[in-house]
Amino acid sequence: MPEVSFNFDLPKVSALKAKERDPEKYLLSPELVSAVKVSLSLGQPLFLTGEPGTGKTLLAYKIAHHFRLANDEGKYQPFVFNTKTTSTAQDLFYTYDAVRHFRDANIRRTEGGPLPKTVDYIELQALGKAIALTNPEVLRDELIAKNMVGEARASVVLIDEIDKAPTDFPNDILYEIENMAFEIREIGKKIRAGDDFRPVVVMTSNSEKNLPDAFLRRCVFYHIPFPDKTQLIRIVQTHLGSDSPYTDERLIDHFLDVREAVKKKKPATAELIGWLRMLEMENFFSKDLNFRRLTNDEKRLLRFSYSVLAKNKDDLAILEQTFCR
Repeated sequence: MPEVSFNFDLPKVSALKAKERDPEKYLLSPELVSAVKVSLSLGQPLFLTGEPGTGKTLLAYKIAHHFRLANDEGKYQPFVFNTKTTSTAQDLFYTYDAVRHFRDANIRRTEGGPLPKTVDYIELQALGKAIALTNPEVLRDELIAKNMVGEARASVVLIDEIDKAPTDFPNDILYEIENMAFEIREIGKKIRAGDDFRPVVVMTSNSEKNLPDAFLRRCVFYHIPFPDKTQLIRIVQTHLGSDSPYTDERLIDHFLDVREAVKKKKPATAELIGWLRMLEMENFFSKDLNFRRLTNDEKRLLRFSYSVLAKNKDDLAILEQTFCR
């Protein structure tokens, strides 16, 4: 058996991933621009739904980059809260390490000396940091605003995949979201946004899970539809270059055929870009490409490439049987 080795350059692959996350390459529709404008004008969170991979998460990066809204590290990026099935309302604002506090207090009692302060075990989290950043008084409190740089300012908060959270989560943050204020119960301190700035909040959901009406009333809602063929071509031209042969209509048409063929999870724009990059690395495209009359080599490469588009064995089998027989 001949020896096989890796034949790609890791830094190049990493650079490609970085380009995919570049907010400058994010294409805004007029409708999405209007939704962002309404959200900012009303001071309400922007609640986005849509298929996975349609750009909901990246929009928060686009807003931060465009309006030059920096996080606590001085980067034009949002504070990110990745929602989990175990998330609580407090997690969005701060964490308190009670276990470490208890352990350190016991050590101090044994060795002697002053007991540790509760505030030393509190760390602000995404929305908590964003609220603190708007308030000059809070920023002057070095115990609360640990390592926060710069003057008071607005910033962007991304609450990603809020549909993953427990049922009570949206209701539990109603007051805090509307008033941009929260309390650190362990030290009895209330923190509220300053008068001159307000955090920009973007929330995303991948599912049709119903969220409470009271919660939705406090949001600006927008559903990102899947792009049509013309929009897809513009998107891939932005990422691959307008002169790239891998923006050819035949490839886009085949991708749309794939979306129609699969049954469980339809690939979105993120998968399309990844698929085209993979075909590009394998030199798949030719002027004579015809998906109805593929050569054996083209079928082999195409069959392999479907692992980027199909995310389960049933859909993968459908694609192979439909297009590579």
